Amino acid sequence: MGEIAEPLDTVQISEELIRRFDRSGPRYTSYPTADRFQDDFSSDHYITALTHRQQFVSPPPYSVYVHLPFCASLCYFCACNKIITQDQSRSRHYVDTVLQELQLLAPYLGEQRLTGQLHLGGGTPTFLPAEELKRLMQGIQQQFHFEPSAELGIEIDPRTVNAETLSYLAELGFNRTSFGVQDFHPQVQQAINRVQPLEMVEMAMAASRAAGFESINTDLIYGLPNQTQETFAQTVEALLSLRPDRIALYNYAHLPQRFKAQRLINADLLPSADERLAIFLMAAQRLLDAGYEYIGLDHFALPEDELSQARLDGSLHRNFQGYTTRAQSDLIGLGVSAIGKVGGTHVQNQRSLKSYRSAIEAGQLATFRGLVMSAEDELRAEIIMTLMCSMRVDFASLSQRYQLDVAEHFAAERAVLAPYQEAGLIQADAHHIQITAKGRLFVRAISMVFDAYLTQATAATYSRLI
Repeated sequence: MGEIAEPLDTVQISEELIRRFDRSGPRYTSYPTADRFQDDFSSDHYITALTHRQQFVSPPPYSVYVHLPFCASLCYFCACNKIITQDQSRSRHYVDTVLQELQLLAPYLGEQRLTGQLHLGGGTPTFLPAEELKRLMQGIQQQFHFEPSAELGIEIDPRTVNAETLSYLAELGFNRTSFGVQDFHPQVQQAINRVQPLEMVEMAMAASRAAGFESINTDLIYGLPNQTQETFAQTVEALLSLRPDRIALYNYAHLPQRFKAQRLINADLLPSADERLAIFLMAAQRLLDAGYEYIGLDHFALPEDELSQARLDGSLHRNFQGYTTRAQSDLIGLGVSAIGKVGGTHVQNQRSLKSYRSAIEAGQLATFRGLVMSAEDELRAEIIMTLMCSMRVDFASLSQRYQLDVAEHFAAERAVLAPYQEAGLIQADAHHIQITAKGRLFVRAISMVFDAYLTQATAATYSRLI
């Protein structure tokens, strides 16, 4: 992949620079992005992609994502596809449907089902009772052959677990946890309807380590109501004292017109644009000072973490699950609204529980929409994902593989990049593009230059860089 950009140093990054290049755009967990998926895509396209992979002597390993949408209470900031309920019997019926979906897929999965990754996301996966999680895991393990080194991760709401729960999750095979922290300040927690004291998160992380979990990820969100530099600095210091392996520092996108739950947030309590920017720069610099490496796009990791090592050796990859070391896997998405990707084919399940369940119970895959990538999509995707991982885009290598003069093909895009080069955010010439240390915060804006779909209308509303 070529040389990797130097570590991030926010001291080099002025407010003027951020204001100049800050804009709304996709987060590029895929290209084309999910809002570009096509409604005329059917389950036949998905089956064709699965059948095609069986022609390879050594097909790529599988990665599996299961969407579990249930939550016991509503977090006002949340933009996920979720179902708020106290009725745990609903999750039992849901697990039945997911396992039925897996049975429908099984004939097309092929003989070689080596699997390197499993992730349970939500919603709140730990909403499921222990026996339902066990039943789900047994069904998945019957269909996929997990590598000894496979990553098995689960998103956890600290309010839903205790030491016994975490020990049981480890027994089921999970080795990675992801805790939603957001903010420790009581007034912020009350404003977003997610009250979880520091002591609760501390217990959950300690119990995870005692149970043998290999990696602990935590999420922070800046830009929430009642946040200030001072209060968020306290949250960051408290989290640093717990020393998670990975920290995601997300920007809250207030889009009440799109997400009903956000209408319960008092917009007058949100920090101003200036305060939000100051909060981000303070928090990012503090994480760097504490020894975390900037992976890219909101993500930080300890130097010994696999993501940090992958950034250095050029094996970092990005997909629907975020940054990962598991490049070139075929992703199988299970559950309502779940997204998958097999080869160059993207697929998404029905987004409503009723439509999803109706399809599965009728003996049909719950395909809602998708997209079969063109050769042009494949090329642009490779460039965008390489940039998103802050790695060098080598035109000669791409030209050889795609059988065209890539530098000439993207002459217009290279011209658009001129202001980024003048600002020191990239190094570019007729042979390559390289994100600089100074430019690593701007990878979304730089990557957008190569997105051919942005000139076409979309119903999606994108968040801003900062």
